[in-house]
Amino acid sequence: MPQFVIEREILGAGSLTEAQIREVSLRSLQSLKDIGPQIQWLHSYVTEDKVYCVYLAPDEETVREHARRANIPANRVSAVRRLIDPKKFSEPSL
Repeated sequence: MPQFVIEREILGAGSLTEAQIREVSLRSLQSLKDIGPQIQWLHSYVTEDKVYCVYLAPDEETVREHARRANIPANRVSAVRRLIDPKKFSEPSL
């Protein structure tokens, strides 16, 4: 299934309390449940004013529908074309 990175602009994201993060996460999970198993949240990275989420979904529209239902911004949705792992390019041990 295709993987997507979602950039969410959330002012002060890095300063959200655990309770606030929990509330947003629960809204997201309920939206995922409502849409069905074709979309999965893998994990998220929180920076100062943005949250970057990684999802599996059949297409960008499904990702955007999830954001609408959860009332969470999806400012940019990018399909992952390739994963680069540094281990792949490491020199073999002698």
